[in-house]
Amino acid sequence: MLQLIRIVFIVTGAIGAYQLAITTPIPEPLSQYEFPALILYILLGVAIGYVLGGIIGRRLLVSLNWLENNAQKLPTGDLFLALFGLLSGLILAWLISIPFGYIQIPFLQFSVAMFAFVILGYLGVRISLKKREELQIFMRAIPSPLAKGQASSGSKLDLGTAKLLDTSVIIDGRIADVAKTGFVEGVLNIPRFVLRELQMIADSEDSLKRNRGRRGLDILKTLQNIPTLHLEILERDYPDLADVDAKLVKLANDTGSPIVTNDYNLNKVADFQGVQVLNLNELANALKPVVLPGEEMYVGIIREGKEAGQGVGYLDDGTMVVVDGGKVHVGDEVEIMVTSVLQTPAGRMIFGRMKV
Repeated sequence: MLQLIRIVFIVTGAIGAYQLAITTPIPEPLSQYEFPALILYILLGVAIGYVLGGIIGRRLLVSLNWLENNAQKLPTGDLFLALFGLLSGLILAWLISIPFGYIQIPFLQFSVAMFAFVILGYLGVRISLKKREELQIFMRAIPSPLAKGQASSGSKLDLGTAKLLDTSVIIDGRIADVAKTGFVEGVLNIPRFVLRELQMIADSEDSLKRNRGRRGLDILKTLQNIPTLHLEILERDYPDLADVDAKLVKLANDTGSPIVTNDYNLNKVADFQGVQVLNLNELANALKPVVLPGEEMYVGIIREGKEAGQGVGYLDDGTMVVVDGGKVHVGDEVEIMVTSVLQTPAGRMIFGRMKV
């Protein structure tokens, strides 16, 4: 491969030197020896092509090996974006090289065209991969006639906007259970800075934090294997912001994506800045059975309450039940009548009294 590249540069150097010799005046000392001077020009072109072919060829081989190794790791979407960027760069290079076709110096025409195709093709690939989040959002925003036909026939659901996952909801793990039921589908985006925070937690010296971090990594693997989901890692970062939550809110603002979280403080900050939040705790509260005042139920009293005579128990879904007169029944399962239900940001509380 290196020898082939070197031969291409040698031939190019020889042709370029020949064109230079016949289009420019030969210096005075060599003007009397036109043919030997032409041979000298060609030999110089061959020598330059040999040297440049070796230098550029080795670098090109290293780049090709790197591309081959990393292309297998790139997601299919990134490969298509790279191809789109390459084609865009080549088309732009072709348009730029057209005016140089009127210059009556073939070597200059060839050099400018080659430079434009190589540089703009490379820039097209780099820019398309750097801006893949914006390009993906733009492509999803383009209406598709096929998608419209499917939506009108009711055969497919709209997957909606890609969602951003924060560290707390990954560690919590319930997002995987919800996704398995089919209620969450489409694209889930995980910022690189969230992955870094998760890795730091998994490498923590504290055993509790370490276990939580490793659980989060296991949850990501589970999400990756759910067929109705497509996980994507977003490389965009905000070095000027130190806090991960601040970076996440900024990213959500820039991409127009909602944040999936169960972090109460992040929820409030995002709401304040106009970012849509999908709170898993709110979803869990909404799915709890409805209890109305006057209904009767059984609950096990496990401890005393804060007020005099109160006992506290919990339903199977974790809902706290405060029972007036339940203090003397700690450790027993009793029948109560619901008197009121209080909904708080942290969850729901049921108040009741002993059934007479």
